Amino acid sequence: EQLDLVFGLADRYGVGVDIHLHDRDEKGVRVLRGIIERTRALSLRGKVTVSHVFCLPFLTRGELETMARDLAEQDVALTTVAPSGSLVLPLATLREHGVRVGLGSDGVRDAWSPFGNADMLHRTHILGWVTGVRLDDELVGCHTLGTHGGADVLGLDRVEFKPGDPADFNLLRGECVPQVVVDMPRRDMV
Repeated sequence: EQLDLVFGLADRYGVGVDIHLHDRDEKGVRVLRGIIERTRALSLRGKVTVSHVFCLPFLTRGELETMARDLAEQDVALTTVAPSGSLVLPLATLREHGVRVGLGSDGVRDAWSPFGNADMLHRTHILGWVTGVRLDDELVGCHTLGTHGGADVLGLDRVEFKPGDPADFNLLRGECVPQVVVDMPRRDMV
């Protein structure tokens, strides 16, 4: 009923949908299927984002592949906050299928969690920590998700320091991207 209400409002007012999905079991899978079905039925392709999606890490490889294909087909974007190693989205599989994925920070000093601070470099560091990355290219992958994932989910241009790019960036002291993700150096300018 909640999905019917939310998607009914989206259809009536011509807006997108952003849903938080915390269920880790079959209920979460059913809800995610319902989101995909409603996205298809209401032609909301590219206008739906599901945050957390704690049920995905528990799917079998085959179930995950099928779900990733269906999410990509409807261009349903997903976000994670990397709350723990067992609840991070299966990023590699989702990206292989073309699912837009972002890294976010919620629970900013609130009842959900006192540890959120909305600092995306910190969240990138946490993503690397909880997923156990070790290699430079893995650390760069965490950084890419933290820097570009949100823009991808929102349909915004990436900042690549090319003429015409948005002038949104952090200036910090560091030797290379992997070192920045690990050490989280002080930001001199934002």
